[in-house]
Amino acid sequence: MSFWRLITDDGAGPADGLAVDEALMVHYGRDHTAASEAVMRLYTYRPHVALVGRYQVLDAEVNRAACQERGVGVGRRPTGGGAIIMGPGQLGVAVCTRAPADLGPRQLLRQYAGGIVAGLARLGVRASFRGKNDIEVAGRKLAGLGLYVDDRGALLFHASVLADLDVELMLQLLHIPGAKLEDKGVARVHERITTVSAETDRTLDGAALRAAVCDGFSAQLGITLRDSELDDAERDRAAELERERYAAPAWIAGRVPAGDSHGTAVVKTGLGLIRAYAGVQDSSLSSVMLAGDFSVMPEELTRIEAALRWSRADPERITAIVAGELAGSSVDIDPGVLAGVVWAAAERALERTGGAVPVRTAGSCYFPAVVAATDASEVSQ
Repeated sequence: MSFWRLITDDGAGPADGLAVDEALMVHYGRDHTAASEAVMRLYTYRPHVALVGRYQVLDAEVNRAACQERGVGVGRRPTGGGAIIMGPGQLGVAVCTRAPADLGPRQLLRQYAGGIVAGLARLGVRASFRGKNDIEVAGRKLAGLGLYVDDRGALLFHASVLADLDVELMLQLLHIPGAKLEDKGVARVHERITTVSAETDRTLDGAALRAAVCDGFSAQLGITLRDSELDDAERDRAAELERERYAAPAWIAGRVPAGDSHGTAVVKTGLGLIRAYAGVQDSSLSSVMLAGDFSVMPEELTRIEAALRWSRADPERITAIVAGELAGSSVDIDPGVLAGVVWAAAERALERTGGAVPVRTAGSCYFPAVVAATDASEVSQ
């Protein structure tokens, strides 16, 4: 039986909390100096922080004005997935290890999800790994998962497990227009998500799930967990990452659409929700950006962005380029669907005479509703 290090803490902030997660990868690169097979961190955030996935557009996901008014910190994860609210009611799970050569992202997500599912079973919650990166109970989401592998081959697995959730707060801090129709927003969210507290009829916070998650990982993966703390190298790396990345405005903002006349559109695919941002000058695509709640950003999408730049802004040309870049690819998306969402965004851009800002076109990690793209002035919240 192999052993893993176990680190627990509470009250993390949006920058230092994420910096520690990535710092734990320091011993699992090519040199692989770690004495343990992996390290697992089980932690909670201070009340509260809003975190977006690595491949999302910040202002499309988070109401930054509301966050500032409430003193809620904002951060960007190194892993993919959707926008979430974290605090004492949610358990953060981070696993750092050497990325195995024989397992793909979905296999790894399923493997680590199995530890959480087994832990939830100890609390009487019958959950399962579903979709591309979710843990669900009877079709309602209970946890979101993500992965990141650095250029040294070290792997970070992320999960946010809902012990409880302040849905009204989430609706205020995240842009979720589909959940805000009339006065039924809270009820609509509860149709799509659940919590451990709701499933067990007990009031639980994130910290209360730690023991069960530890037991689940131990049983499912055949490991022994040993209490540990950050070592000097990890502390130094965490301080560096907090200063240079996770607290840096450029990292938090992430990729942003170009400032020329642009439009947006969204489509649900096998990869998750994809938002297309298209900028136009005259009759050409001056920029194309594809964003979404991906677990891992497919390199094919990056190639498509580059190939479409300065091509003609017409559906036939867009379709031909997208089909060519996806030829022979195993990515779970129909070329016609992807070309269609790019053209829809370009068409909106062509209709405009002035610039626009990124707008919210679809839901969050816990409520992925699909709604039409629109002008920011029409969805100011």
